[in-house]
Amino acid sequence: MMNNSNQQHIEDHKSKTNKNYLLLLVVNYVCLFLGSTSSTLLSKFYFNHKGSSRWVSTWVQTGGFPLLIIPIYLPYFLKCTERKPFTHFTKKLLILSVFVGIMLGINDLLYSWGNSYLPVSTSSLLLSSQLIFNLILSVLIVKQKVTFSNLNCVILLTLSSVLLALTSRNDKPTNISRANYFIGFFCTIGAGLLFALYLPVMEKIYKKVYCYQMVMEMQLLMQVVATTLAGIGMAFDGGFSEMMKESRELFDMGPTWYWVTVFSNVITWQLCFMGTAGMVFLTSSLTGGICMTALLAINVLGGVLVYKDEFGGVKVVSTALCCWGFCSYVYGLYVKMKEEEKEKKEMEKSNNVREMVRMVNDIP
Repeated sequence: MMNNSNQQHIEDHKSKTNKNYLLLLVVNYVCLFLGSTSSTLLSKFYFNHKGSSRWVSTWVQTGGFPLLIIPIYLPYFLKCTERKPFTHFTKKLLILSVFVGIMLGINDLLYSWGNSYLPVSTSSLLLSSQLIFNLILSVLIVKQKVTFSNLNCVILLTLSSVLLALTSRNDKPTNISRANYFIGFFCTIGAGLLFALYLPVMEKIYKKVYCYQMVMEMQLLMQVVATTLAGIGMAFDGGFSEMMKESRELFDMGPTWYWVTVFSNVITWQLCFMGTAGMVFLTSSLTGGICMTALLAINVLGGVLVYKDEFGGVKVVSTALCCWGFCSYVYGLYVKMKEEEKEKKEMEKSNNVREMVRMVNDIP
């Protein structure tokens, strides 16, 4: 059990009145924005230029876990906190981290298979299918309150995926067979559903977490597990020696661009996972899922601009629905914030009136 001091730390980190709360929230969303858009485009760049190992694509998603040492240890060395890294990290949190790490490894593999067969724009829009399951699982696991704004947002974003799925046969790349296209289609759907479970599970776990640094510590352990799974898969597929061979013989941009692509992808995926974890910790799993889904519209545009993916009427409508859904959710948060401020002012006014009445009654 945590003592009162530890509980106070939790309240300070998540309190919207904390002076560092907004800064931390903005930094995590920027990490999510940069990581999500860049990692998607780089993964597709790898496959477009004859990169063929889905295990490599899976490994790079979590292989940069040593970078998490920076946000874990830097605050302590800069005297921003007195807490030593991995303090109060219980055996239960360790077991949960390993379990979620396995889930994360499977999710990464499904994502890699899907991204290798589908255009970036199609893959991005399909991943938004996770949102309706995110809402359902958030209600069941963390008792998320369903409001008109979040329900409207989920419906709109899910509808965009349905529209895309109904016309997916017109978007199949010419160099991909119909069977492989549908393998990629269903792997992407599977990755979205598994991620929908991952978010509320993490929110549930984060309720027991000491502080933001511990969130990064859990991420470190999860990614070590996920990277180990990917490493085992790579070993059966030829090991890291196959990466050397692939860089020299298969990747048509040459070894230099191969390693630039791999290590750039390692960094961008870390930004994506750091941003996701931070958003869930500071807000909620549903808000994190909605923010990620909203970024899919940017990924769609990125696929069109960088890789010349088709952007016909269906994708225009799907992207518009993504933007509409996200804007409706942001507006709902704005209205809720104003209502909370109004209630707070009314409560303060009521308390002042009661205090004045008490003072008057105390006069002899």
